[in-house]
Amino acid sequence: MSRYATTDPRTGEVVARYDAISDAEVDAAVGRADDAYRDWRRTDVSGRTAVLQRVADIYRERKQELAELMTLEMGKPVAQALGEVELAARIYEYYATTARDFLEEEVLDISGPGRAVVRTEAIGPLLGIMPWNFPYYQVARFVAPNLLLGNTILLKHARNCPQEALVMEEILLDAGAPEGVYQNLFATSEQLGRVIADPAIRGVSLTGSERAGEAVGRQAGEHLKKCVLELGGSDPLIVLGDADLAKTASAAATGRFANAGQACTSSKRILVEDPVWDEFLAAFLDKARQWTLGDPADPDTRMGPMSSADARSELADQVADAVSKGATVHLGGEVPEGEGAYYPATVLTDVTPDMRAYREELFGPVAVLHRVDSADEAVEIANDSPFGLGAAVFAGDPVRAQEVAERLETGMVGINTTIKSAPDMPFGGVKSSGVGRELGRFGLDEFSNKKLVHRV
Repeated sequence: MSRYATTDPRTGEVVARYDAISDAEVDAAVGRADDAYRDWRRTDVSGRTAVLQRVADIYRERKQELAELMTLEMGKPVAQALGEVELAARIYEYYATTARDFLEEEVLDISGPGRAVVRTEAIGPLLGIMPWNFPYYQVARFVAPNLLLGNTILLKHARNCPQEALVMEEILLDAGAPEGVYQNLFATSEQLGRVIADPAIRGVSLTGSERAGEAVGRQAGEHLKKCVLELGGSDPLIVLGDADLAKTASAAATGRFANAGQACTSSKRILVEDPVWDEFLAAFLDKARQWTLGDPADPDTRMGPMSSADARSELADQVADAVSKGATVHLGGEVPEGEGAYYPATVLTDVTPDMRAYREELFGPVAVLHRVDSADEAVEIANDSPFGLGAAVFAGDPVRAQEVAERLETGMVGINTTIKSAPDMPFGGVKSSGVGRELGRFGLDEFSNKKLVHRV
């Protein structure tokens, strides 16, 4: 039975199908990863970094093809897709160049006799379970640091981007990765439990939903495996009364509607101080209207379809629930006629705690604006969430902005900027947004053995 398929979200047409692999094939893949680890971990760092740099080069050489494949499988506008391909290339390049310095042994200042150092070493084969919304970037931030360390990778990608999963495996092989160092798995959920339980597998990283994170975290804990979980987010963006409203409205709209709002760190809840509420709402609506729907293959399109009809249906239900309970729709809010999983840029106000849209993650192009009396109320509402991924504070006074930022219960916060991923900055959250960090030095440390060597 086919479990992986390319379904064009512009039309709903299934254009390619792939069958899940057998249990025997899963076991064989684990065995290859374990065998490859014995040699890969002993490969000189220069050999491993050469592979990573070649991966970055191939991404850039094939950027148009890779971007168009992303547009086909999950509907991302090609201009944004090209940006994601370049970001993935930058991550591989970062770990091929700058980040290799993090592998230098650290000499400890000890009180006793002898010399003590800490070495950063690999731990073994790892399983990665990745989502569809940033199909190249999310894989890169897991794969690049761990290949640099000397770990090997089994990668289970989302079932709606199988062609991208295959091309990433192809690129790693073309870049010189030995057989078994990186393998794509068209596996079932049941088979993933089998992989996590295998003694050869030493860790698992998942980016996905809370439900998936709970299941994977439970399985990893049962088998004493390290895990990194990057889950959902309902990021607040706080607009203080002295903010530059034009710039803030533009940043907030981009932060909410880019990738059709399908990002964990989208600015999903916008909290605006009362004195500038009317002016900011007008400015935000003006910017939101510019995020019009179009064919994602057109380089001028800013917002394409959502990833699937099911995803759109879930979002539409959340909006309908809010409206039925008194929320105000200022823009959008209606499923357009015609084929494809399109949903327009939507702006809601008067959203209250009894509505799904207040606490649930809105994984699509819907912005919720709250009017607040003070920065204190903004912080209270911002923290009144099961999530704690990212946040943003926009203000003219940097001291006041810093004070507000320090009170937010999130793993990341931007001041006068939304959260933007970069190879050299850590990414991750707290509360139900997950555990662990990716990217930068912190991403390199998650699946490493910090080995003490003490010589007297």
